[in-house]
Amino acid sequence: MRQRTRRGVLIGVGGVVLLAGLAAFAGRDWFGFGGAVDTGPVFTGIIDGVAVGGYDPVSYFTDGGPRRGSPEIATSYRGANWYFATEDNRDRFLADPQAYAPAYGGYCAWAVAQGNLAKGDPAYWDIVEGRLYLNYDRAVQIRWRKDIPGFIVKSEEKWPGLVKRAGGGADR
Repeated sequence: MRQRTRRGVLIGVGGVVLLAGLAAFAGRDWFGFGGAVDTGPVFTGIIDGVAVGGYDPVSYFTDGGPRRGSPEIATSYRGANWYFATEDNRDRFLADPQAYAPAYGGYCAWAVAQGNLAKGDPAYWDIVEGRLYLNYDRAVQIRWRKDIPGFIVKSEEKWPGLVKRAGGGADR
């Protein structure tokens, strides 16, 4: 009787550990390479405090590219101001900001893969598995495109350390 109880407990604990591991892995897949939660600072430039250089992050998904946002149609998220081209886009963003905010707070995705923080330029972008990635300039974007999956894996590994070095930042 005692033997069965121990075995039952061990099987139960093993099952819980297995399910927790599967849930963590599945969560990563559901949110693409960007991970379940993007944490850290948002790149806003030195002076204005505006994310994505004032471009509407939703427009990359709905219009196929960046559209200039308006300070009159704005919101605050993760310590930065975000501008939008339309009220509809702002509302979409507010409903699911992680779906539209660029990975790594809008810092250059290739630089993050190298273990560095550099500005992301809204003109040099890619959407990969439903996630927006910005890069520093055209030359960097060309390098990035040679191995996007590999650079995303490296960026995911290095981003938490960069967040700590940068002093944390943001709301999530």
